[in-house]
Amino acid sequence: MPLAVYVLGLSVFALGTSEFMLSGLLQPVARDMGVSIPTAGLLISAFAIGMVVGAPVLAAATLRLPRRTTLMALLAVFGLGQIAGAVAPSYGVLFASRVVSALACAGFWAVGAAVAVSLVPVNARAKAMAVMVGGLSIANIAGVPAGAFLGQHAGWRAAFWAVAGLSVLGLVGVVALVPRTEVPTGDDQPRLRAELRIYRDRQVWLALAATALSGGAVFCLFSYLGPLLTDVAGLDEGWVPTVLALFGVGALLGTVLGGRIADAHLFGTMFWGIVASTAVLSTLALTAHSAVAAVSLALMLGFTAFFTAPALNARMFNLANAAPTLAGATNTSAFNIGNTVGPWLGGLVIDAGWGYPAVAWTGAALAGTGAVTTVAAMRLHRAAGASRVIATSASPAGAEGAHDLAADPSRTTR
Repeated sequence: MPLAVYVLGLSVFALGTSEFMLSGLLQPVARDMGVSIPTAGLLISAFAIGMVVGAPVLAAATLRLPRRTTLMALLAVFGLGQIAGAVAPSYGVLFASRVVSALACAGFWAVGAAVAVSLVPVNARAKAMAVMVGGLSIANIAGVPAGAFLGQHAGWRAAFWAVAGLSVLGLVGVVALVPRTEVPTGDDQPRLRAELRIYRDRQVWLALAATALSGGAVFCLFSYLGPLLTDVAGLDEGWVPTVLALFGVGALLGTVLGGRIADAHLFGTMFWGIVASTAVLSTLALTAHSAVAAVSLALMLGFTAFFTAPALNARMFNLANAAPTLAGATNTSAFNIGNTVGPWLGGLVIDAGWGYPAVAWTGAALAGTGAVTTVAAMRLHRAAGASRVIATSASPAGAEGAHDLAADPSRTTR
């Protein structure tokens, strides 16, 4: 794996820490800003909304710009957004800073994903995306719990300053190690109209739906995991960083395993991972009052959620082989549509007085719908007679490296 891919993964660590750390800071932020927990939870949705809008817009706007320069500019804007959040005098300013940071984060994800897959063979795309997603996993292991710890001992603003520092380190890494690229010219020049053709494919929309539902299911619950642990499971608030770290450990393990098998068993990885998340969320809804169960299931949810992530990303790039920049941008938007809708639905459930266990049931319903969507995509894929051999760059857009759910698991597409 090229070193530049790992540099991108390390940069994603800073982005992911900012994106998810509010799940461990909701209570201190709510107290300081004088808002309710669900209102503070909307800051998570604010970031996700920025990601939804920013990924395709910035991908299109920077399509003909040098990718390395674009990555540098986006990291700089992201860092400035973190500083604005750290000094925010009001909830409205903090909300706006989250949107600005998210726009830059979205653009980095879209361009960075395209760079990562361009640096590896087509049959290693899931592994390359696993490295980038691994940055999110490590953010959940180290960054998010550290942010919660800072929030409890040095104030939540200290967590924003820390992420600003991480973004500077990421910028230095991109400058030093990501290869310089020239702007394509002539027949090789990217054309937005040509890339937009990917949206004519029903499989693309099914892939995006699976990504959105999978993300929404997990972050519907994860956004309110801290209050669930303290108010339902009865844990002290000091336990929240530890449990968030366990979620991150599960996420890292899931990313590593999912990345290893997704290139050869794409549909199986997607389906069984989403089904497992459905089961974990349902079990958590039933056992949330048990501290042991809540802690154990948080680790398992991290594993099942991120087990599917490399496959969901690789599938989109395989379907949209001729539009790598918009493929990454669109999948990023889909994930963050889920990350927007999930916490919003969770907040509605809490405001309705149904309690935090009902949030887990809501997540389970979203995940179950995602599993149904994956089955529909698999059947359409088989009906179209698409190749089960991993596509080369010259292959038809529908060809991809995947075994369906009925495939013999001993076979490979190598």
